Amino acid sequence: MKIDQVGVQLYTLRNFCKTAVEYAATLKQVRKIGYRAIQISAVGPIPPEDLRRIAEGEGLTIAATHEPGAVILSEPQKVVERLGILGCRYTAYPGPVIPMDDLGQVEQLIAQLDAAGEVLQKAGQVLAYHNHSQEFYRLVGKTVLERIYENTKPEHLQGELDTYWVQAGGGDSAKWCRRLKGRLPLLHIKDYAVDPMRVPYYAEIGHGNLDFPEIIAAAEESGCEWFIVEQDICPGSPFDSLRKSFDYIRDHLIS
Repeated sequence: MKIDQVGVQLYTLRNFCKTAVEYAATLKQVRKIGYRAIQISAVGPIPPEDLRRIAEGEGLTIAATHEPGAVILSEPQKVVERLGILGCRYTAYPGPVIPMDDLGQVEQLIAQLDAAGEVLQKAGQVLAYHNHSQEFYRLVGKTVLERIYENTKPEHLQGELDTYWVQAGGGDSAKWCRRLKGRLPLLHIKDYAVDPMRVPYYAEIGHGNLDFPEIIAAAEESGCEWFIVEQDICPGSPFDSLRKSFDYIRDHLIS
């Protein structure tokens, strides 16, 4: 993993990106910490032209976005147009809001993802799938996440694996990275820890229990392009948490 491949998921900084002025100040701090890329999520409303202009002004690449799931599934051409404005190739479906124990609804979602991904693929863009823990529910002998990747074409749906949620679902992030070889352009690196009462919480990279040297090595073997730091909840300032994560990445994971 190279330092230029390390980005920030702006959902971590969502409370500091509500206006263009806030977004600009936030990106300045992100770049000062040392990050080279961002993922657009939970910002604004800010016109995409401004999102791109401000990011480019700070020397930050827009590596990927999250778009609303309903828009991806029902109006994928709108996603194509937005990504074009942003100068971004990748977006990720942010996870389902359907019951994981309903095979019919799961199969319908899979078909919709494949169809939407085909629209993006024809435009030279890439739809990825962002997992949470619920996709590790075993439905008729297979996890839902297995079903999603087995029943979509790789050229239509790639992966944006989230290491925290893989762990929360009882999976193994390194194994899943290898399983998605050639199909894993994006990785959300997010550490997993537990408190003395066994309650899990989001930790800074290198300060939880996940084996990131192994995970990163597996992701690199699978061709991962972007390693995106995300921390949904931080104990204090999210900027401090992102700096703590970056320092660990720089000192222990960069090749």
